[in-house]
This record gives sequence, C-alpha cells and structure tokens, in this order.
Amino acid sequence: MLCQNKLNISLLAVTTAIVLIVSANKRQPELGMQPAPEPISVHLTAQTSMDLPQTTTSFIQDAGGLELCSYQVSEACPHCGSLNGCSCHLNGTQSHSINPDSELPAKYMRGVDQDSTRFLNREPTWKDAECVPWETFAYGEYVGPHRTPHVAVYRLRVGDQVSFNYLLTRMRTANPYRIGVGDILQLTSGGDATIDRNNIQVLSDGTISLPLIGTVDAEGLTVSQLAESLNARYGEKYMKEPAITIQVVTGDIVIKDLRDAVDARAGQGGQNTEVEVMPDGTVRLPLIGAVPAVGLSLDEIAAEVNSRYALHVHGIFVTPNLIRRAPSVIYVLGQVTKPGRQELSGPTSLMQALATAENWQNGGNLRQIIVFRRDHNWRLVATKLDIAGAVYGRNPHPADEIWLRHGDIVLVPQTPILRFSQAVDLYLRRTVYSIFPQQQLVFNFDTFRTF
Repeated sequence: MLCQNKLNISLLAVTTAIVLIVSANKRQPELGMQPAPEPISVHLTAQTSMDLPQTTTSFIQDAGGLELCSYQVSEACPHCGSLNGCSCHLNGTQSHSINPDSELPAKYMRGVDQDSTRFLNREPTWKDAECVPWETFAYGEYVGPHRTPHVAVYRLRVGDQVSFNYLLTRMRTANPYRIGVGDILQLTSGGDATIDRNNIQVLSDGTISLPLIGTVDAEGLTVSQLAESLNARYGEKYMKEPAITIQVVTGDIVIKDLRDAVDARAGQGGQNTEVEVMPDGTVRLPLIGAVPAVGLSLDEIAAEVNSRYALHVHGIFVTPNLIRRAPSVIYVLGQVTKPGRQELSGPTSLMQALATAENWQNGGNLRQIIVFRRDHNWRLVATKLDIAGAVYGRNPHPADEIWLRHGDIVLVPQTPILRFSQAVDLYLRRTVYSIFPQQQLVFNFDTFRTF
C-alpha cells in the first residue's frame, strides 16, 4: 500500500512538471519584449481583361491582439483616375469600394457585409470578417450617403394630400374662339346705329336678346358665325345692308370662374387647391368632379386631369404636387416594453422597430418573431423570423432583418418557459390559493400524494 502511494505521488509530480514545461513554452513574451508583428497582407486584384489599380488590404494585429485593417491603392485607376478607390473593379474578386462622393480616404474596419459569403450561399458569421469600408465621411458620417430613392415611382395612396396648381398657358390656339355662356358681347351696325348694343350677356340657355328680332342662339358659335346669322335676320325684314359686327368684350368666362375657385393668392400665394385622396380612391376638383387617383403617379394623374379639363376649357395647365403622405404605420405587440402603433417616417427594419418599442422584455422569444402583412390584394400573409443571434451579438448579418411595410404587425411571442411559468402561476396562486387561502399544500413526491 505504501509503495502504491509513492508511485501515485511520483506520477503526479511528473505530470505537474510536464504541464509547467508546456505552459512555459506557450507563454507569450512580455509586452516590452514583444516583436512587431508581421502584417498579413492579402493582395486583391481584379482578374479581368482591364488594367485595374493594384490594391492591398492588410490585417495587422495591435498590441492587444486585435486585428486592424489598412487599405491603400498603390496607383491611380487607369479608367477613372481615382486614388481613393473606385468601383471599376467590382467585376473582379475585390468587392468593396470607397464612396466616390467622399473627398477623404475611407476608414476600413473588420466586419462583414452581404458580399462576405456571396460564393458560399449562407449567412456570414464573425469568422468571415474582412476589411470593409466603414467611415467615408469622417465627421460628416451623421449625414451619411444620399443612397438610392426609397421607391422608383411613388404612387398615390388613400389619405395623401395633393396640391393642384393651375397655370394659364396664354398660348394661341389653332381653333377660332367660340362664344360661351356668360360672355359679354358688343353689337355694332354700319347700316342703322339704332340697333347698336353694348354689354350683351350670353344667358345660361346660350341665347342673347336683340331689338326687332328677339332671342338669338349664340353659345358655341364663332364671332363671324354669329355676325353672319344676325345680318341674315336683320336683312330679311328690316334693312338691306345691316353691316353688323360682333366684338367679344369679356370672354373665357369658364377660365375666370375656375381661377376664382382655386385662387389662393391672398393667402397661400398661388392659384391652387389642396385635396385629399378619398377612401374611394378619387380626388374631387372644380369643374371636372371626381378623378381616379389611387395607384397613379404624379405624372399620370397630371395627364388625366389635364385631359379632362381640355374637354371643358382651353388655356389651363394643371400640375399636381404631393404635399403630405398618408401616415405609414406598423403595430408592435407582445413581449416588448412599449407595444402599440409606430409611425414610419423612413425605411425601418425589424430591429429598428424593436428599438422604437423600447427593447424586448425578458421572456420574449426572439427566435420566432411573427410578422403579419396584407399584400396588394388585402390577402393576409405571415412569416416567422429569427433575430436572436443578431441581438445577442452572435450573427453579424442576419437574413431575417427585413424591411417593414405600412400595416405590418410585429408579434414578439413568449418563450415556452415563460408560458409554463404563467400557467403555473395562474393555476396555483390565482386559482388554488385563492380557493384555499389558509391552507398550505405539501407535495410528497415519494408517495405521490398530498396531505
């Protein structure tokens, strides 16, 4: 027994010595004695037929072991002449470029983007980190790039506020002027001055009243056609050469009335009217009434409105302008701090919506977030998203980080353990203990009975 104990002690001592030797060999030198690390440079050159600038991306470890990025272009691009990087090499193996609008060289940092695993057909992880352009505007980063438009063509929705501006074109028309209701005319006769008349108004039935001959149809006739008709009427019974001429004193009454209807020069400073797209999808405008608007772009509704006005009046051109968009909202409910309605003032993603709801609560199931959506035909669709890896810092580029749309409902459900805990609380504390408030229940798991 004594020999066995000695043997065990000897083996323990030998094992301890081996561990100490291996640890000493693996121990890093002191910080002051540590040699400068050699940069691990990866030369990324485009494999195309074009002569592209030579670029170098370096991964350098600092004193703390953190990998830093350095990026430099050794020569100007032969195509665009840029020394700060360009997009001429996107067809090659290099995938990152500097913003051409920036006058400062980009600051590269270790990170991932959607191109990090573009050849592997999977979500990138932190192991796929590479040098990506991170800071291109320096202290102007808060402004950010201009980016692309939110939508290619904006189409009107119910609730949009549209201003229609009316402009007199004052362009000569090829067709002769035709007398309209409300026009003021002047009649002059070279044969008999007694029938001369001033301020003859075209009545609502389209007629005018003259001495001797009574009522005469005038609406829709040109000036020469009305003069010819009056000469014939007066020449039949009253005089041989009436020599009547007609002059329009006040014309274009329809245009004047339309201008009065939309005149806001005393207030807002223009000839316009603001209307809202109604729930039936139309806008109502003076003279032409209801015009379909939902789903039309501003150019399309301008063409529709001008074509309808051309049927009633000439010399008016209408330009629509979007004043206010109908509010775009989403609804966040479930295990969040501040559930309710959120207004979308710009592009909003799922994690941004959770941040606006003041974070998720303990017990929220981030692996099974459900988003309900109505499509363009009001058909209900739903999807289940997993952003747990992203919010916990494990997944740097989650595929489930989607853009939200107007009307989306974001549901953060409870985890199974929280549902079980609430069920137990409901059954025991709120049910059993409320029935027997003075009783204590003791469970004996040995005999599986209560007493």
